[in-house]
Amino acid sequence: MRSRLRLLLLLAILAVVLYPLFWMVGTSVKSPQEIVNNIGLVPREFTPGNFTDGWHKFDVGFGRFFLNSAMVAVLAVLGNTISCLLAAYALGRLRFRLRKVWFAVMIGTLLLPGHVLIIPQYILFRTLGWVGGDWPYLPLVVPHFLATEAFFVFLMVQFMRGIPRELDEAAKIDGASPYAIFQHVILPLSRPALVTTAIFSFIWTWNDFFRQLVYLSELQDYTAPVALTLFIDSTSESSVGPMFAMSLLSLVPVFLFFVAFQRMLVEGINTSGLKG
Repeated sequence: MRSRLRLLLLLAILAVVLYPLFWMVGTSVKSPQEIVNNIGLVPREFTPGNFTDGWHKFDVGFGRFFLNSAMVAVLAVLGNTISCLLAAYALGRLRFRLRKVWFAVMIGTLLLPGHVLIIPQYILFRTLGWVGGDWPYLPLVVPHFLATEAFFVFLMVQFMRGIPRELDEAAKIDGASPYAIFQHVILPLSRPALVTTAIFSFIWTWNDFFRQLVYLSELQDYTAPVALTLFIDSTSESSVGPMFAMSLLSLVPVFLFFVAFQRMLVEGINTSGLKG
């Protein structure tokens, strides 16, 4: 009896959590009148044309926005995995002066809300000529190659602390330099942490809205999250059905990416000192 009650409770919680997703799926195929008048999940009038209308709503096809988001997300994944791994190796395995101080400073940056840094970052990037330039994605991509994501550096440092230092000592006895130790010992063993970093980087960058809204000004440069705001214009007229249809499509890459690497994500978290 107790197990059945527990199962019913879990199903109720699951229904509450998934209700917004089911509602968005149903709304994406509803007519405009039904969206306003009907709050149910199942559409009474099936309107698949919302997907076509949303895809061709603007002068630039929505596929362009998807490609822009994919490009920024993939570059962010590459930048975070490479730069944060190198920074974590230096902070977690090498010995140098003020190492603990720099690590504490890096951890301290986690206490700063990201929005506090927007204005100084914008001034810096504008001074460098990156805002409104020929390639407007520089402010969104370059920082990821400079190990600015302290969370991922911390995650990898915690993971590397679990790698026995005897492996480093054995490699040194064989004449390996710090670079060789990184390449042949640390890098192969850091795969779970790298996968975790890649997954979170992709999801966070794909769903990022505020920073992309600040730096992207041309329609053809918009990413999917920014483009979704175009469905509601300044005259308060809105295309709610197409907007929900494109929102649903925007979730597909994140969902597939998470499902494909779910096992590696759990493994990476469990072995990176973040569990419990």
